[in-house]
Amino acid sequence: MKQIKGPAIFLAQFISDEAPFNKLVDICQWASNLGYKAIQMPTSNPEIFDLEKAAQSQDYCDEVTSIIAQAGLTISELSTHLQGQLVAVHPAYDEMFDNFAPEHLRGDPTNRTQWANDQLMLAAKASRNLGLKTHVTFSGALLWHTFYPWPQRPQGLVEDGFKELAARWLPILDYFDEMGVDVCYELHPGEDLHDGVTFERFLAATNNHPRVNILYDPSHFVLQQLDYLAFIDLYHSRIKAFHVKDAEFNANGKSGIYGGYQSWQDRPGRFRSLGDGQVDFNGIFSKLTQYGFDGWAVLEWECCIKDSRQGAKEGAPFIQQHLITPTAKAFDDFSAMATDTQRNKRILGIN
Repeated sequence: MKQIKGPAIFLAQFISDEAPFNKLVDICQWASNLGYKAIQMPTSNPEIFDLEKAAQSQDYCDEVTSIIAQAGLTISELSTHLQGQLVAVHPAYDEMFDNFAPEHLRGDPTNRTQWANDQLMLAAKASRNLGLKTHVTFSGALLWHTFYPWPQRPQGLVEDGFKELAARWLPILDYFDEMGVDVCYELHPGEDLHDGVTFERFLAATNNHPRVNILYDPSHFVLQQLDYLAFIDLYHSRIKAFHVKDAEFNANGKSGIYGGYQSWQDRPGRFRSLGDGQVDFNGIFSKLTQYGFDGWAVLEWECCIKDSRQGAKEGAPFIQQHLITPTAKAFDDFSAMATDTQRNKRILGIN
């Protein structure tokens, strides 16, 4: 069995204009001081990491790698969650998602989509330049507004939606394949890829593309009331990245998984800091280790109660305590007997 690497931390929720979160060298030292060994790098903050430069310049990648290494860290993956979202946006969400794009592209969905595609291509090249084998992103969504349909969906709508989504992603996936990098989709409500069934639909629509893989995040499955341990049994061969994020679902008489348009603190399902929610991380780390997952265990902090700095401080030892050193032998090896065909026949009662 292989061993999960960690702990790592996703920087997206921490980057800000405030020190030490406004410079790469400083935020890396902050993460290292907390006990993290890797960072998952968002690519939408050029002042921290310039995606275009990373795709075009090996010297820039070497410089970034050196800065990170001086803090005792490495990069687990690059992230294009925001750009991946813009690969497919239904017009109903245009204005809300415009904020993810550069200002000059807002109100221009066609060119915004092309920009997003270009960003993913840059991320593939940058990943190769950095020696990375996995990449994390969102799928975007054309069908999400029909997830609980009324009136009912027209026949063929879902099939057409996944056909179009696949058509948008296939050139990107092929380029990632050329670069030798897996694309790991975070299965997330709001995305057309949000559970096992929708992942299978997309996989089939892309002709089982070898680069279509999963960023496993149990918190989103808790909020959907999906069996996140059984999910690992079903899809472990496609799980290539891992967000360690906690969540809880507290059933009540007023609202359920849809949340009643309430704030995160008031919803039955809400994200929590590690150890404060209901996720069975012992079970998760055991199953992922059993199936040979050797990627990074990456903290993603999104808690509606606890401060992010406290969550980050507590996250590194939490992950470290859950890492499993795989056993090199069976527990009952001490009583093993050498192979003896004749003895086996006698035990089986075979003449």
